[in-house]
Amino acid sequence: MAKINLKVEGMEDIARGFKQIGGVPQKYVTGAAKKSMSPALKRAKANAPYDTGTLKKGMKLTGEKSRHKGKKVYRIVFDRAYNEVFQKPNKEGKVTGYYPISQEYGFFTKSGSYIPGYRFIHEAFDGNEVERIVIDEMKSKIDQEIRKAGM
Repeated sequence: MAKINLKVEGMEDIARGFKQIGGVPQKYVTGAAKKSMSPALKRAKANAPYDTGTLKKGMKLTGEKSRHKGKKVYRIVFDRAYNEVFQKPNKEGKVTGYYPISQEYGFFTKSGSYIPGYRFIHEAFDGNEVERIVIDEMKSKIDQEIRKAGM
């Protein structure tokens, strides 16, 4: 899938706030991560090539599991329930192609010519917006916890 590297400015403020309240509550990290990815998912669905509409319906956010507390990563994936539509079997029954990936990155035809991809997922990411949403959400949750603690 699309890979994006973010440098988060304001992280020192967030770290200081969590030291005051005694740690990072996982539910806040999860909420902020999911909220920041929602606009990217909406843009990816809006820019996806449309033939039957299955590609748009098949996109969803999935959270990766982590062993580390205070970390949550969401990514745009294609729902396995649509694999019957997305996977292309050859004459022997082996899967030789995956429709969403060929639409994102492009593919080679039988004659050898290259058909470029639409890059609809890659272009859906605006690093500044994702960063801003995570920071704003985490700051509001920190302030909320500090107010609860009476600091």
